[in-house]
Amino acid sequence: MKTEEIEKIKLVIDPELLPETAEFFENSILTDMDPYELADEIVQRDRTVDMPKELFDFVVGLYLEAIDRGNANAMNDLGALYYDGRGCEQDFTKAVHYYRMAAQNGSSQAQENLGYCYYYGRNMPVDYEKAFRYFALGAFRGRLISLYKIGDMYRNGFYVEKDPKEAFGIYIRCLDLMTDEAAATVAGPVYLRVGTALLTGEGVDADPKKALVAFQRAELFLYDMVSGGDAMYKKSLQAAIDGQLKARAMLAEALPKQEWTAD
Repeated sequence: MKTEEIEKIKLVIDPELLPETAEFFENSILTDMDPYELADEIVQRDRTVDMPKELFDFVVGLYLEAIDRGNANAMNDLGALYYDGRGCEQDFTKAVHYYRMAAQNGSSQAQENLGYCYYYGRNMPVDYEKAFRYFALGAFRGRLISLYKIGDMYRNGFYVEKDPKEAFGIYIRCLDLMTDEAAATVAGPVYLRVGTALLTGEGVDADPKKALVAFQRAELFLYDMVSGGDAMYKKSLQAAIDGQLKARAMLAEALPKQEWTAD
């Protein structure tokens, strides 16, 4: 890594807007770092703030250098950069291009990401069959996000026959397999789905008390995700909060109607 190039990037980093990034550039020996490791370190900092164009271009250059060396993680992460649009216009076409490249080179994360693209139709027609197949690949390799998305497909009847009971069983399986590392990105969405099923009786006997507990756990994990930069989960966070209100209302309705009066 050229010292002059790094010094130019330092000039465009506003310490007030990007304090973590500024500190990293000032206190790290960047010239000795692997291009992918350096790009990853930069992307993980100040995740709630858009990168200035010069920094974005610098990171893209690092990823491309790593891609030239055959780094599948760099292929996937560059796709994610375009998917999120952090520092650029959101570009699903470029995202899918790099996801496919990474998937062909063995990245299970990219396989999962492609599942999302086909599931939601990110600049392509919705294709639930391909989504299911990519999620199945991810689930087979232990990716719990892929597993709960398969649960969603059973819940909604996408590609497979609708089966809420099977969906609920898959969500519970995700919780059974949960690790501390996975919980940061998986627990919130899964607890939200479990709470919703327990509230509505979809695939399981309705139980507003258990639903309330699940929604509360969902809120805690989803709050951390949103505050950490995953803005796409804001609606899920609100759903967890709203679910608690509904569960409390159902529990209040079930309380005895008698009023206690003193003699």
